[in-house]
Amino acid sequence: MKNAILFLFLFFSLVVNSQTVEGTWKTYEDGVLKSEIKLYKKNNKIYGKVVAINNPDDGDYDPICNTCSGNHKNKPLKGMVIIKGLEKDGSEWYADNGVYHPDNDEYYDVRMWLDSNNKLAVRGYLGWFFQTRYWVRK
Repeated sequence: MKNAILFLFLFFSLVVNSQTVEGTWKTYEDGVLKSEIKLYKKNNKIYGKVVAINNPDDGDYDPICNTCSGNHKNKPLKGMVIIKGLEKDGSEWYADNGVYHPDNDEYYDVRMWLDSNNKLAVRGYLGWFFQTRYWVRK
């Protein structure tokens, strides 16, 4: 009986832990691995920072953001917090102006949800228009 209870506890712990958006995610653009983003929880909100740059077009794996303004101006992309303050809404996380895109120095409304255990849907909005990217758990 003790073993059965322990097994159930461990099983449900694994299921709960595996269904979180927290962790490191690989981002892709046109099928090419571009970066790795670490999502973490702080004060019950989700934040994300760049932890790696992969396959840069110019060979620079530690670039400085020349197109950024404000607090991001001339700062390294690695370590930059690009997802800020996403709140939970059912099975999704969202925030107005919650994701920063360094390439064009713009903030977008964002929603994200687990498409599967190892696949995260990240949808950025600009008004009525949106684009969904899929990230893969590292």
